[in-house]
Amino acid sequence: MEHLIPSRLRPTLNDLGLLILRLWIGGAMLVAHGMPKLSNFGEYSTSFPDPLGLSSPVSLTLAVGAEVGASLLLMLGLATRVVSVPLLVTMLIAAFVIHGDDPWQKKEFALMYAVPYLTFMLTGPGRFSLDHLIARKKGDA
Repeated sequence: MEHLIPSRLRPTLNDLGLLILRLWIGGAMLVAHGMPKLSNFGEYSTSFPDPLGLSSPVSLTLAVGAEVGASLLLMLGLATRVVSVPLLVTMLIAAFVIHGDDPWQKKEFALMYAVPYLTFMLTGPGRFSLDHLIARKKGDA
């Protein structure tokens, strides 16, 4: 199949793929998980799981910070490798601590989010990102 894609297009298609993945995974986390937590913060703050022993409000704040703030930055491709860390950690805690005793199907959902975050830690955001624009202005790209 590789021979069907001209070699000059491959880098652009790779960067386009990373952009699509950043927008999808960041947007899905933001809309489906982060915004509901933020919108109902007061209600959730007394009963939110506290896997690290920091208190429910602090654990909720950390989750919202990752799911809203880091997701927005991920979608923009700004500090991509850095913001992937709290997102990955949040999903690993969800999978292995919050759902540690649950069946695989419960863990799988969080891990489906975790894999793209790990991928962005390794690859960076691609050319269609603020990180790339900043690096280019600094002469690093």
